[in-house]
Amino acid sequence: MDVIFTALPALGDAWALILQPVVLGYLILGVIMGLCIGVFPGLGGIAGLSLLLPFMFGMDPILGLALMIGMVAVVPTSDTFASVLMGIPGSSASQATVLDGFPMAKNGQAARALSAAFASSLFGGLVGASFLTVFILVARPVVLEFRTPELLMITIFGLSMVGILAGRVAIKGIVAAGLGMLIGTIGEGASSGDLRMSSYDFPYLTDGLKLVIVGLGIFAIPEIISLLRQDRAIAKEQALGGGWLDGVRDWFANIWLSVRCSIIGVIVGVIPGLGGSVVDWIAYGHAVQTTKDKSKFGSGEVRGVIGPESSNNAKEGGGLVPTLLFGIPGSGSMAIFIGAIALLGSGQIEVGPAMLKNNLDITYSIVWLLALANVVGTVICIAASGGIAKLTTIRFALLAPFLFMIIAFAAFQSGQNLMDLVALFAIGFLGIMMRRFDWSRPAFLIGFVLSNPAETYANQALQIAQSRFRKGFGEGIDYIFSPIVIVLLIITVISVVVGLRQAKSILAEGDVKSGSKRAPLAFLLIVTGYIAYALFDAASIPSFSRDRTFPMFVACVCLLGCAVLIIRMMLKPETDTVFADRERHGDDSEATHGLWPTLAWFAALLVLTALLGFILALGLFLFSFLRIRAGLSNVAAVIYTASGIAFMCAMAWLLNRDFPPGLLQEYADLPWPLT
Repeated sequence: MDVIFTALPALGDAWALILQPVVLGYLILGVIMGLCIGVFPGLGGIAGLSLLLPFMFGMDPILGLALMIGMVAVVPTSDTFASVLMGIPGSSASQATVLDGFPMAKNGQAARALSAAFASSLFGGLVGASFLTVFILVARPVVLEFRTPELLMITIFGLSMVGILAGRVAIKGIVAAGLGMLIGTIGEGASSGDLRMSSYDFPYLTDGLKLVIVGLGIFAIPEIISLLRQDRAIAKEQALGGGWLDGVRDWFANIWLSVRCSIIGVIVGVIPGLGGSVVDWIAYGHAVQTTKDKSKFGSGEVRGVIGPESSNNAKEGGGLVPTLLFGIPGSGSMAIFIGAIALLGSGQIEVGPAMLKNNLDITYSIVWLLALANVVGTVICIAASGGIAKLTTIRFALLAPFLFMIIAFAAFQSGQNLMDLVALFAIGFLGIMMRRFDWSRPAFLIGFVLSNPAETYANQALQIAQSRFRKGFGEGIDYIFSPIVIVLLIITVISVVVGLRQAKSILAEGDVKSGSKRAPLAFLLIVTGYIAYALFDAASIPSFSRDRTFPMFVACVCLLGCAVLIIRMMLKPETDTVFADRERHGDDSEATHGLWPTLAWFAALLVLTALLGFILALGLFLFSFLRIRAGLSNVAAVIYTASGIAFMCAMAWLLNRDFPPGLLQEYADLPWPLT
């Protein structure tokens, strides 16, 4: 009871914060943006939050949180449009919805499927927010007892879950997470300032890679390139039909299934790294197991929609538990969320135990914003369903150039350096290859985000433990192996054992079929070469520096994993899952355009920007793409191009941002926005 009474003032302050009209306005804006992102297959919350990152600098914390929570909450709701109307998973968390939602749409029951999904999503989101409220009340006293060893153990737990539960080949997940951590260590070390994988002769990398670039490159670009290569409308014309109330009745008739699947979503969301890649399949499997007549599943069973949609919204509330309480991202989108919080205001908000101690009102504001965003998002989805269904028939070739435009602009804002675009292209290419060969991109991203706290906690724990051991062996042991650390260690070991047993059934990048040996082996060798060079680079740092220890340890673990993968590839036949190749079997194998010609368009935008500056390059890029690739007339291409440039200028003016300059700007005095 004392805990509840202590939290009551913070609860009141939280409501006072979020009920301000301007805060509600930002929440609605975030919901609308999330709706627009979620409609397009593959983009999801990670890409959406990555686009918001550059604009979080200095923003009022509560306004920035309202904007981000609005987007995060509604994406698992709006991606249902793609799953039901297109038969394409809108994100990794809506794969199972396709199995019964799309057949219902083909049978003229799209409205029934959508309304059942929206009702389930709303209920799941509210369950997740309620769980988060109670959990914070109960867990706050325990979390405040966490010191450096406990935080380090939590980080290790998160990384172990990310690695083991990242795909059918568990070692791939471990290496992907390790690769993300190694890329996260690029630049000056936190302890002694020694440079890793960079030099003062090339200053761009001394500050490391920015999260917005890694997030956009590893997720958004691969999905956009994949959809663009298919060169078709996103979906065929689908009539929504009637049955909006029937879908709500279906949900109410199966409310206990929705309750159970919501709880499943919360539990899965709490486990760092598991998240969206499996939660819908677990819920779908539960729906099948608890239904007497299983014959209708896969051909239009509404329970096959209610189960997954209840769980994937509830997981957002569960995912915020490790994110807010420990600073450990529960999913890829939560990894971006952590980075964005650090940019708000003057950086006074820090996720983890400090947030529960110093910013409890902000913590509860996030909870209530999540609940409100689910309600607002559901209402808007239902109201806008007719128009959104028509948007899905637009050819993706008309949308892709504008997505490239926004991504390039957002990436440049992270560091105000033209090299930001080069880094974006490089990470984007890595993301394309990881997607192709079934390497877990969420594991990579979470490894990247956790690299800094993992290294910091490890160095601090080692330093403090050494000083304690000097005073006495028992005092040092008591510091390292506290009761909380022992419990977390046991949980980590159990999680790894269970995860290894379940890894074969987890589809990190969808159901990617096996291909030939050559291409997957070549990519693995390239990854191995980079890791080996990272080990050599770290070993060249003076032995007295702590900045060499962490990357050397991670690189050694990754090299061991790479060695196991190479041996497996040498011994196994081409049908083994380790040879997964999306180009051989899957959506990319049916693409009408090759990877390199498609990627060349984005590369052309970067090259032109380096020469002419962003606005002039954008004009040439948009007109050429729309005229040649999309096949529009000259007049239409000019109109679309002018609209895109006007939108970019308005964004830059409102946000007081600059455009990437080129060589031309060094030799000519040009007016804004050509400067």
